Amino acid sequence: MRYRLLSAIAFSAATKLAEAAPAAASYDYIVVGSGPGGGPLAADLARAGYSTLLIEAGGDEGDNPTYADIGNFNEAANDETTRWDFWVKHSDDPARELKFEHTTWDTGDGTFYVGLDPPEGAKHLGIQYPRAAVLGGCAMHNAAVCALPAEDDWNIIVKKTGDTSWSADNMRKYLTKIERNEYLPAGNPDHGYDGWLATTVGDASWAKNSSLPAVKILQKLASLTGQDPSNVAQLVNTDILENVANVDEKVSFYNMATHSDSKGKRNSPNNYVRATVADPAKYPLTVQLHTLVTKVIFDNATLSTKPRAIGVEVLEGASLYKADPKHDSSAAPPAPTQILAKREVIISGGAFNSPQLLKLSGIGPKDELTKFGIPVVKHLPGVGENLGDNYEGSLLAMGEAPVEAGLTTLLFRTPNAPDKRRNIYTWCGAFSFEGFWPGFPTYHGPTQYTCAMVHMQPKSQAGTVKLRSANPQDVPDINFRFFEKNGDQDLSELVEAGKLLRKAVAAASDTFVGPFEEKHPCPGKLGEEGCADAVQKEYYKTQAYSHHATSTCAIGADDDELAVLDSKFRVRGVAGLRVVDASAFPVVPGAFPSCPTMMISAKAAEDIIAEAKGKSI
Repeated sequence: MRYRLLSAIAFSAATKLAEAAPAAASYDYIVVGSGPGGGPLAADLARAGYSTLLIEAGGDEGDNPTYADIGNFNEAANDETTRWDFWVKHSDDPARELKFEHTTWDTGDGTFYVGLDPPEGAKHLGIQYPRAAVLGGCAMHNAAVCALPAEDDWNIIVKKTGDTSWSADNMRKYLTKIERNEYLPAGNPDHGYDGWLATTVGDASWAKNSSLPAVKILQKLASLTGQDPSNVAQLVNTDILENVANVDEKVSFYNMATHSDSKGKRNSPNNYVRATVADPAKYPLTVQLHTLVTKVIFDNATLSTKPRAIGVEVLEGASLYKADPKHDSSAAPPAPTQILAKREVIISGGAFNSPQLLKLSGIGPKDELTKFGIPVVKHLPGVGENLGDNYEGSLLAMGEAPVEAGLTTLLFRTPNAPDKRRNIYTWCGAFSFEGFWPGFPTYHGPTQYTCAMVHMQPKSQAGTVKLRSANPQDVPDINFRFFEKNGDQDLSELVEAGKLLRKAVAAASDTFVGPFEEKHPCPGKLGEEGCADAVQKEYYKTQAYSHHATSTCAIGADDDELAVLDSKFRVRGVAGLRVVDASAFPVVPGAFPSCPTMMISAKAAEDIIAEAKGKSI
C-alpha cells in the first residue's frame, strides 16, 4: 500500500497564543510541553500567582475542526500539521520486525509504502508511533477515551515510596477536581462538575432494540461474562468512572466516557491553557509556541554538590524536530537562546521526549552520555528504561450486511488472568482499528465489524528510549521489546480474550448480517474451530500494536537504582527539576493514560505550590 505524504496546510488560529514570546528574561516556573501533564500544570501554577512560561514545540490548533471536533480524531492523528512520526521497534529481532503487516517504508518519491513487499530501494522506517506537537499535546489527536487505572496502579507508588498521598482513595479527588461532568446529574460525590475538563458519554439507546444483530452480540457477551442478557440495555449505561467497592474485579458493560463535551467538541489541556491566558484576572501565564527545548541549564556553582536547574536552552522556529514530517534537513538550525527559571524547570515532554531531554541535559546512564560526549550532571541509570505500554489487538470480521449500532464497551477478566482483576478493555462496533501507519485506518467496507481490545496490567516493561546522538533535533531510538518478560502469559491472555470475542460476534451469524468472515487473527469463517492457540499467539506477537507509552522516568523508592523521580516528581540527585507526564508512572496506568496523566498534573500542581509556600508535603 502506498500513501502520499500529507500536505502541510496549517490552520491559523486567531489567538494571541500565536504571538506569544517571552515577556521577561526569567519566570518562576518553566514548563516544557503542553500535553496532559504540562498544559494543566502550567495553568494551575499561573492561577496560583506564579509567573509561568509554557513552551510548546508545535502551534495552536484549538480552533481547527480537525482537532476541535472529536469525530475527526483519525484525521487529526494523520495530519501533518501537528504529527511527529516516531518509527519504533517492537523487538531486537529484525526478522520479527519485518513480519509486522503495517511496517512502513520511505519510497524516496514523496510517498510511504506500508506492507511486507516494499519497492526496490525503499528505506525501512519501522512501526509508526504518531505523537502530536501542538498546544494540548496528544490529547489533541487521540480518541479522547477517559478511563481510570486499577487501584493497584496508584497504590504501587505508595508501596514503593511510602507516600500515602498516592493512595487510590486520595487520587480520586483529582478526578473530581478537574472534571466537568456532562452526563450525570449534579451532586454525584464521585464526580466533579466545576472543573476544566468536560466528560461525556455516547447514546446507548440502540441497545433497547432486541431485534438488532448488535444486540445479539451484546447478549452473548453478557452470557459469556456472567451478566444478565435480558438486562443489557441498562448495563451498557453503567458509569465507567464509577467508584464502587472492588471495582477492578467487576466485569461489566459500560458507556465509554470521553474528554469531550455534549456537543461533540474535544476538551483538552488546550482549552484550559487558552482559558487561563484569556481570563480577565490576567494570570501570569506566557505560552511560547514553535520552540524546541534542547537542554536544561544548571547553575555551574552547584555542579559539584547538588546541581540546580536554572533554565532551559531553546531553538525558536517551526518543525525543528526531525520527527516532524515538515522538517527541512537542509536548513541550518537557529542560534540557541536561554530562558531562566527562578524556581523550577518542569519537563512534560512525554514518554519519548522527557527522557531524551534529561539525557541531553546530562542526566541519565553515564555510559550512554559519555558515548555522545555529553557531560554527566547526574548518573541516573533509569532514565529511558522501563518503557511500557498496553498491548492492543483486534478481532476483525466482515458480514453480509452492515451491523448497525453504537459502540459496545466491556471490561472483563480472562480465565487465565494471574489475579482477580479484569485485564481486557474492549469496544466493538462497525469500525476498523488495526494500529497505526501513514493513512490509517483501512476501510474494509460497510460490513466491517471489529472488537478492539486493550490489554491491561502487561507483565513486560522492558522497553528503552536511547539517544542516537547529542543532536537535540534527532529522534531517539525506541524499542518496546514487546513480550520480552512473561510474554507467554500476556499472549495467552490476548488469545483467551480473542476467543471470547469471537464467540460473541458469531452469535449474530444467523441473522441477516451473517455469516461473518474473520479477517484476523484467524482468517476464515467466523466461529469455526481450526485456529490453534499457537497460531493466534504468533499473530498477536507479531501484530500487536500500542499507543500508550509510559514509565521512562519512573517514580520509585530511594533504594531503587532505576528510580528517576521521587514521589513529588522531583528528579533524583538534582534540585529545581521535575518531570510531570506519563513517563512518571512506574507501571502502565490502566487502559488509557490520558485522564490519569491529567490527574497527576493536578497532584503535581498541589505539591509544587505547597512546597513554594513552605508547607509540609
